[in-house]
Amino acid sequence: MSGNDATRIRTATCQCGTVALAMAGKPIAAVTCYCHSCQAAGQTFDVPPGAPRTLEADGGTPYLLVRKDRIEWLSGTDQLDEHRLRPDSPTRRFVARCCNSPIALEFTKGHWLSVYSARIPAENRPATEMRTMIKERPDGVELPDDIPNHAAPSGKLLWRLLKAWAAMGFRAPKVETTKGFAR
Repeated sequence: MSGNDATRIRTATCQCGTVALAMAGKPIAAVTCYCHSCQAAGQTFDVPPGAPRTLEADGGTPYLLVRKDRIEWLSGTDQLDEHRLRPDSPTRRFVARCCNSPIALEFTKGHWLSVYSARIPAENRPATEMRTMIKERPDGVELPDDIPNHAAPSGKLLWRLLKAWAAMGFRAPKVETTKGFAR
């Protein structure tokens, strides 16, 4: 693996290693989200016995945002289930049923995939650059000022998303898996 982010390939896997996702190139951003949706999903995902933790102790969910045109499912797509908080939600989460591991979150109308940072080996995982949606963090949680804390998606994050979208020719590819995957 190259040390250069432009050519680096990172892999995210479920806890047991059955499901694997490759991500090529420099990520859009490494963020921790505190929105109600991420907290609700995390509270559900963290319940099954043996499931890996999704939420951090402060209620945040760390993600690595990557362009959809730079991902490839390497294995285990037949083990993926789709989780939506509401049937009509534009946000779906990919969960490996083999070991109850959340892998990624897709905003279906967007051009990026938010990969759960905990699914990426620590030595290949970029450090969180910013916290977002902190206005929705759990009551009583005080966050350090070691990185930027944003009440809502910041201009910097939105700019990076726009630049990535432009580099993709303003396309929003669909995340495809096997034919048995619920769409």
